[in-house]
Amino acid sequence: MPTPSCPCGRSEPYAKCCGRFHAGTAAAPTAEALMRSRYCAFVQGDAGYLLRTWHPRTRPARLDLDPGMRWTGLEILDTADGSAFHATGTVTFRASYRGGSLHERSRFERVDGAWVYVDGEFLD
Repeated sequence: MPTPSCPCGRSEPYAKCCGRFHAGTAAAPTAEALMRSRYCAFVQGDAGYLLRTWHPRTRPARLDLDPGMRWTGLEILDTADGSAFHATGTVTFRASYRGGSLHERSRFERVDGAWVYVDGEFLD
């Protein structure tokens, strides 16, 4: 039986894709990779990872995820900067869930060399 692909939309299995970031065995190399891994953390209900990858300046004290939320897909619409050669980047995406979708442009920065989520602007 084939291993299912990662919830982020990449064809690799979760363990080889976003799972390695969640486990702490690798760091997301780009802002887009961090965005994808954060989406997977929402799918998996991994609030700890979401908090660890949130900029200290904007990170909430706690994060209560809705266990009834069912995320159904991620579409990356645009990226700007956010590579190994940048200190900042943006990722525009649409995350679908049962009953609707979330359209956001997220901002990312490097802190101590690692990509972190800063904040986002809701679109639509």
